[in-house]
Amino acid sequence: MEDRIYGTNPVLEALNSQREIDKIFIQEGARHSRLGQIIAAAKKRGIRYTNVSKNKLDELAEGGNHQGVLAFAAMHSYAEVEDIVNLAAERGEKPLIIIAEGLNDPHNLGSIIRTANAAGAHGVIIPKNRSVGLTSTVAKVSAGAIEHTLVARCTNIGACIEKLKDMGLWIVGTALEGSMPIYECDMKGSTAIVIGSEGEGLSRLVREKCDFLVKIPMLGQTESLNASVAAGVIVYEAVRQRVN
Repeated sequence: MEDRIYGTNPVLEALNSQREIDKIFIQEGARHSRLGQIIAAAKKRGIRYTNVSKNKLDELAEGGNHQGVLAFAAMHSYAEVEDIVNLAAERGEKPLIIIAEGLNDPHNLGSIIRTANAAGAHGVIIPKNRSVGLTSTVAKVSAGAIEHTLVARCTNIGACIEKLKDMGLWIVGTALEGSMPIYECDMKGSTAIVIGSEGEGLSRLVREKCDFLVKIPMLGQTESLNASVAAGVIVYEAVRQRVN
């Protein structure tokens, strides 16, 4: 099964990460500055590319903003939860993990993966069911971060949380009715931050399994933040605590 990667940065990141790529399509006459780098990287790896018309590329990208390039690659493989924790150990760091309980919008998941990578988090965990997976849209929104960020899937988020607790992680859940502001929660140690689904937030079972429930202070008329924005705010609070 193949995945479509489009956009100059996602395709270049896929090439540089040594991901298995079958073929690349480049728009005839396109002049984007990174297309030369893509062609050079493809030649270096022996991956064939074909020049096609803009109409053909529009069709292949199914309306996406391809920026003159699209690649067919093997579907993204998922890591195991243990792989994420082991990565932290290899780096000599306390694990920092984002758990997305059940996101339906690929833009939110892509943004969270991008944030996780930028913040130095060790991985993202999503459920196998009732959640968007690693689609081409997720890859595009992640701006290449998907190639460098471990993403694990688990059958049951509640059971996964218990496993992480057994590995020594504290579980921090986000909820409007959180018991403390994020700035008062100690996230210097091994931490997994749980982000709820759009609209519904954390499920009752997952909320009960969290060690702490935190909230982001809302000072205006808006009652809540977008899931990916909330994830970014909380993850970078954890980063702030760790670097100080």
